[in-house]
Amino acid sequence: MTAVGSGRTRLEGHDKVTGAARYAGDVPADGLLHGWPVLATIPRGRITGIDTSAVQAMPGVVAVLHHGNSPRLVEGAGWTDADPNLQLLQDDRIPYAGWPVALVVAETFEQARAAAMALPVKYHAQPWDVTFSAAHPGLYTPDEVNLHQPSETAHGDLDAGLSASAVVLDRTYTTPEEHHNAMEPHAAIAQWVGGRLEVVDSNQGSYAVAQDLAKLFALDLSQVRVRSEHVGGGFGSKATTRPPAVLAAMAATVLCRPVRVVLTRRHMFSLVGYRPPTSQRIRLGAAPDGRLLAYEHLTATQTATTFEYVEPAGVVGKVMYAADALRIGHRVVRLDVPIPKWMRGPGEAPGAFALESAMDELAEKCGIDPIDLRIRNEPAVAPGSGRPFTSRNVVACYLEGAKRFGWYERDPRPGIRREGRWWLGTGMGAATYPGETAPATAAATAEIDGTVTIRITAADIGTGARTALAQIAADALSLPVEWIRMRIADSDFGPAILAGHSFGTASWGLAVDEACKALRARTTGTPTEPITVQVNTAELIQAMGRPERHAFGAQFAEVAVDVLSGEVRVRRLLGVYAIGRVVNPLTARSQLVGGMVWGLSMALHEEAVRDPAFGGHLNANLAGYHYAANADVPDIEVGWVDDPDLANPTGIKGAGEIGIVGVAAAIANAVWHATGIRHRNLPITPARVLATPPEGPRA
Repeated sequence: MTAVGSGRTRLEGHDKVTGAARYAGDVPADGLLHGWPVLATIPRGRITGIDTSAVQAMPGVVAVLHHGNSPRLVEGAGWTDADPNLQLLQDDRIPYAGWPVALVVAETFEQARAAAMALPVKYHAQPWDVTFSAAHPGLYTPDEVNLHQPSETAHGDLDAGLSASAVVLDRTYTTPEEHHNAMEPHAAIAQWVGGRLEVVDSNQGSYAVAQDLAKLFALDLSQVRVRSEHVGGGFGSKATTRPPAVLAAMAATVLCRPVRVVLTRRHMFSLVGYRPPTSQRIRLGAAPDGRLLAYEHLTATQTATTFEYVEPAGVVGKVMYAADALRIGHRVVRLDVPIPKWMRGPGEAPGAFALESAMDELAEKCGIDPIDLRIRNEPAVAPGSGRPFTSRNVVACYLEGAKRFGWYERDPRPGIRREGRWWLGTGMGAATYPGETAPATAAATAEIDGTVTIRITAADIGTGARTALAQIAADALSLPVEWIRMRIADSDFGPAILAGHSFGTASWGLAVDEACKALRARTTGTPTEPITVQVNTAELIQAMGRPERHAFGAQFAEVAVDVLSGEVRVRRLLGVYAIGRVVNPLTARSQLVGGMVWGLSMALHEEAVRDPAFGGHLNANLAGYHYAANADVPDIEVGWVDDPDLANPTGIKGAGEIGIVGVAAAIANAVWHATGIRHRNLPITPARVLATPPEGPRA
């Protein structure tokens, strides 16, 4: 029996449930100090004074770092670009509310908190603008969007296609600002050991964080070691270096003692990235049979004044449907707000809400079943590039999902099914996410006891990557999984891509597979001394090129809408996916279910509200920023179809993010089917339901 494809519990599961697993906020150190960031209370301006005298006399306070006394940092650090979020405590400028203006360091966490709350900071406020609007006069067309993709893509004559269309749809859909709230808050502990900066950090890529810290502190990379053995969730918020690691390292450098910095939930609303709001206009033109003649997807969104990140909501149109004419465009406005960044399913999650809602509306106007409409518009090649797909099994997802959900048994007319005051409906949406592969270094060591140790700077952020990589190694070596020792998340193990963009397991798995095959070729039997083989897959990845390699899926939802209270209850969710080779069905299912829960939360609950009068959030906490709790989540069913993909020798595509894509649209489409009312603005709150009640009896 092969290890890959079998469901296995996590290798570290026992340590996690017994408390033996050490997270960045748990690691002990002799002489440990605690740092608490002080955040700006204005959205734009200058610091005019920080009086530290009274605070430094408070019990346990060791130091107050600010722009006047902090170590000078080198500019230019950042995984994709120079990240101004890392230039902490360097000057008196305030670019947004929630920007760190000081770090109070004390003997205990409580003492640091009390002193930080008491620190007086004076500001000179300047005029600010924090309000996003699709009509904002500052909107402009950027050169590129996330991960250096072109901001505009077009082919064919869009106007001619719309003119020739028998059915035209022109709709605008909006999504709000949404925020990360992983179970484990961001944390880091830093100390100098033998002339080397040692950091334990909650991150999604230890090697990249080590690179950033080396640049910031003008160190050789060999002088920095970053570890992140256990991480309690990331979702993109920990994909790049975040303030706790930098602040802890600064304080440890000044004080020559270990320093830990742990963010609170309120800190996380300004310091770790978020999904920016979007306004998406979609125009679809179709022939009488539903075939698309024209498809336009124009996105407006916001970014910060300090750094340009553009949410690529339109990228779904480059993948999903064939059209004679295509236009995808993005515009962005710089506001006095924190820097948005990657958040689970960046681009595809908000983009699929708009596109899949529009496709449902088009199906209604054409009188065609939503699944049939999608199948009629299946592309032979990727619409955005014209290149063939390595595999594309989304139709199999539609058909399998429809069968399991009982889709074709429904009455397509809206507002038909009722249970007392509850109106019932079903909806669906399609999903896609890239399945890319990136270079990684892996080492495999044959030990004298017959076991094999694998070393790779992978990150297990709750995905089960550690276990999946052990399964890959076991098969490559024809050994039991129990004979594989996995060591991960240590920058000393060499370069490897971070856990993000759903390419972690595919990338690390290829490196582990190659290292194990090379080791097997060098060893026969049990060695008398350890034998190590190290590989880097950079050349292999380059030879693979950049194929159109995507995961796909179909989401199905059943909802009940209470027309008296406006409450929307999701009763059933089903997701069927084409995600390449599934290494561990147990952990893969968990990933997909987690994504679907987030999609439900996106559809019905999550919305950060910014106060234009003060520039900060009105709900920067988990009391005001509601997300789906257990009571909101129904039984969720997940499945996948056979999806052979030979672009990567491992056949793995990635399952981390596709679970969220399309769920919000499926739920919104189900709400329309229940009530006859379209909701094009997320979240679908009771207030919004009551504002546009369905026609008919109320009880």
